[in-house]
Amino acid sequence: MLDVVVPVLDEQATLERSVRRLHEHLTERFPYPFRITIADNASTDETPVIAARLAGELPHVTALRLAEKGRGRALHAAWTASDAQVLAYCDVDLSTDLAALLPLVAPLVSGHSDLAIGTRLGRGSRVVRGPKRELISLAYNLLLRGALAARFSDAQCGFKAIRADVAQQLLPLVEDTGWFFDTELLVLAERSGLRIHEVPVDWVDDPDSRVDVLATAVADLSGIARLARALATGRLPLGELRGAHGRGQLPGVPSGMPAELARFALVGGCSTLAYLLLYVLLRGGFGPFGANLVALVVTAVANTAANRRLTFGIRGGHRAVLHHVQGLVVFALGLGLTSGALAALAAWAPGTGRAVELGVLVTANALATVLRFVAFRSWIFRRPAAATPTRQETPA
Repeated sequence: MLDVVVPVLDEQATLERSVRRLHEHLTERFPYPFRITIADNASTDETPVIAARLAGELPHVTALRLAEKGRGRALHAAWTASDAQVLAYCDVDLSTDLAALLPLVAPLVSGHSDLAIGTRLGRGSRVVRGPKRELISLAYNLLLRGALAARFSDAQCGFKAIRADVAQQLLPLVEDTGWFFDTELLVLAERSGLRIHEVPVDWVDDPDSRVDVLATAVADLSGIARLARALATGRLPLGELRGAHGRGQLPGVPSGMPAELARFALVGGCSTLAYLLLYVLLRGGFGPFGANLVALVVTAVANTAANRRLTFGIRGGHRAVLHHVQGLVVFALGLGLTSGALAALAAWAPGTGRAVELGVLVTANALATVLRFVAFRSWIFRRPAAATPTRQETPA
């Protein structure tokens, strides 16, 4: 009935303890037949040896060995090869309370829902983690709402399940092989009209997590941009999937200024998240004003290039240098807004916490974003007005 995949990479220290705990929980408290699949993606330590030993010792435990890295790749391979009716996965650190596993799976077994996710941001969730990871998680999920119109609350909680028949339809469309795999799967499911069930979970952050936050954020931003472009161009056959489930066709993609606003919002959301990540990483060494300057310069150049190509459809090198110079002028105005906001905060409320400081910067960046769109559309990337045809007199 259920196949729980545990993707692992160099987890020799925690693998055995976690798998034994998961196996004990499923054996004693789960009412359906189950399997645990340890999906090792190119570990270089003793992880594959431990996985093989557990598979030989514990009933209903199997081990899968992949030659390439990637959590998404491991889940794709394990779910594709499985013969279970419901496919799930959980992170090897078991940060999520296993008591939520049955509520996660039950709506899929009954046929009520198509996918189910654990959420750390829902009412009733209890979460223990640091403010930095909390802020990044909130920013990421808000970005998904703004850029991809996502309605699910938590994309990256490592606790999800999907019906096997739905997985067969969606997995061939998912391109990411890393951490963005979850988000891409959920967005495609939502755009296909599938029902996503959310379960509030108790979640305790793993202090020994080795996830590279900056590299993961960059990969996620790239994935968001790629997926948004695929959705906007209609490259994915989601209309067919939506029709197959009896839920109608997807609405058309807006054109003109609404489309430009949508694409600008996508680029702006990605830029804001990148700016906040850079600011947090650089603040310790550069101070608030130096971190603000460096983060703004990097994201401003990338923002101008992305809007030039994605929002306003300008390709090639013609006037590219001029566009970037004009973009830096707009950047200087944004720098003035954000630096002024920091100075005002320091003068009016000295000693405030980091969360308040970031909130003030987000507000100042929002004002700068409005200014940037007006400048882009009416000045930097302004299209020449169409020539008015000259009226010709008809000879008598």
